[in-house]
Amino acid sequence: MRNKLILRLILLGIIVYTVLSSIFILDETQQAIVTQFGKPVGEPRTEAGLNFKIPYFHKIQFFDKRYLEWEGSRNQVPTKDKKFIFVDTYARWEITNPLQFFIRLRDERSAQSRLDDILDGETRNAVASHELLDLVRSTNRDPEITEEFMEQIEYLEDISVGRANIEKIVLEKANERTSDLGVRILDFRFKRMNYVDEVRDRVYDRMISERNRIADQFRSEGQGEASKIQGNKDRDLALIQSEAFKLAEEIKGRADAEATKIYASAYNRSRQSVDFYKFIRSMESFEKALDENTTIILSSDSEFFRYLKKVD
Repeated sequence: MRNKLILRLILLGIIVYTVLSSIFILDETQQAIVTQFGKPVGEPRTEAGLNFKIPYFHKIQFFDKRYLEWEGSRNQVPTKDKKFIFVDTYARWEITNPLQFFIRLRDERSAQSRLDDILDGETRNAVASHELLDLVRSTNRDPEITEEFMEQIEYLEDISVGRANIEKIVLEKANERTSDLGVRILDFRFKRMNYVDEVRDRVYDRMISERNRIADQFRSEGQGEASKIQGNKDRDLALIQSEAFKLAEEIKGRADAEATKIYASAYNRSRQSVDFYKFIRSMESFEKALDENTTIILSSDSEFFRYLKKVD
């Protein structure tokens, strides 16, 4: 009786396991194919929900249904105009046919490796087929000039293709090569571009030389303007001094004429007035010439001593 119970439990367990192994749930982010002995069976399962398979014989291969990332490696590539640059790229892709994807690539790791070959190759071809100017610019436009000196140093050459169109070319050619892989590349972009070290150093040196040339030009113009201002200042100063000297001489002339007139008027007065004037002038001379510490010896017939004698 006990052995029968154990046998029934085992049989029940086998039945439950068989039922459960014949069911699998597909998530919204997944798609799958059913394989039997490593070969796909039936159509891909792409609808989320409950799905069935034959237990013990069928196995499930799940694949991501979402957009997937691809990051390109940093490659050194020459442009059409023989400039060596480093190029970083990235892309987004999805699995559109899981059955074809499984047959050709088996898994996402193999797909990433295959995309490396395709996208890196098309990137090299695109870069080598176009000039650097087309790779770094997307449109023809007039530069925005914010300062006067920028009119001399800012000039944008016209491009014939442009970066955005080159990215489209790479995307189209890559999708042509992935059409039988069950995948589709959704977007491709150049993430970063830069000169190799040797070229970058030469570019920096040329930029520095150009800016120094412009600085020297501005400095020369400034020195010329400074010399012009200094010359105008010296000329104006000489003119002002000349006018001032002229005016001073005129004032002195008028003052001397007035003084002469006063002296002549004084000499034309009566003898007494003239003597008094001479006396006053002599006293002023004594006041200016003598002080308490001065000793002077005069002869009795000195003109300077004449008025002192008359006091007696």
